[in-house]
Amino acid sequence: MTAERNIYMIRRTTLCMTILSCVLAIASAPEAQQTLASPGSLLVHESFEDTSLASRGWYDGAPVIVEDPTAPDGSHVILWHWSQTGAISPDGGSVRLRLPPLEDVTIGYRLRLSSDWTWTQRGYHPHTFSLLTNLDPEYVGPGYTHLTTYAEVVDGVPRLALQDGRNVDPTHIDADEALWSEDGAVAGCNGDADGHGLGDCYRAGDNWLNAKVWQADRVLLGSPVAPDETTSWHEIRARFRLNSVADGVTHRDGVLQMWFDGELIIDVQNAVLRSARHSFMMFNQLFLGPYYGPGVEQPQSIWIDDIRVWASTPSTVTVPASWGQVKTRGANN
Repeated sequence: MTAERNIYMIRRTTLCMTILSCVLAIASAPEAQQTLASPGSLLVHESFEDTSLASRGWYDGAPVIVEDPTAPDGSHVILWHWSQTGAISPDGGSVRLRLPPLEDVTIGYRLRLSSDWTWTQRGYHPHTFSLLTNLDPEYVGPGYTHLTTYAEVVDGVPRLALQDGRNVDPTHIDADEALWSEDGAVAGCNGDADGHGLGDCYRAGDNWLNAKVWQADRVLLGSPVAPDETTSWHEIRARFRLNSVADGVTHRDGVLQMWFDGELIIDVQNAVLRSARHSFMMFNQLFLGPYYGPGVEQPQSIWIDDIRVWASTPSTVTVPASWGQVKTRGANN
């Protein structure tokens, strides 16, 4: 019995040591990528397993879809390939997705860069993902609208931005005047609408353009500081919640948030995205608009997959049954 007991104690001690070593290894390992919970009602899930995009609400473009063994969802992805030096838009160009009217929306997508990817080093571009609203035509150019939101990575730094050039009051242009009125733009040129800064204001032909930008505090993608291999996929989520308007008064309760690989890297509260002047403004279009303004220095690529759109709060929106692609896993993931 003593020998058997000794063997039992040895096995028990070995097991305990094994468990302890595992616990210690987990505790000392780098922080694992967080798994984000569903932010609301999943409206769209697109992984580009076929080219029948029009049947699912996509329009105004024919993105290049390729098979990819590394695809994070399914086996196909969008390939944005700038095939010539100086190219501004990739092969296949942009594409849009019709959405039901939404005040609070989260978009999610997976992205990876070619190993030779280079940035502009100019503090702007490439544009990639945007939301547009019901105040503009369905084929509107995103740079001059009543509201365009941007979720993108510029010079390796993820960022969120707003533009609403069509709202600019040209009779009260003052880039340094903080005072703002309900008749002005919220992203610059007419004062500081929400205490988050004056934004940019500049002339483009006959129009005034503006922009407010919030960015992460560090480089996270595609640079010597944050090297990225061609097999590395990254998950980006961006939330935009329109501020409320009541009794003709604009309230500072809009929200902009961004997650990169599960980490909340931008969290803007008390923002203004619309004014009482446009109280019925709603998001109704997702725009995939890859645009590298200065032109690429060399042929290079971005791969996109696993696009999702959520109504960020519980929604009663009726969604066409054709939207998205049927998945075998949980619908709200």
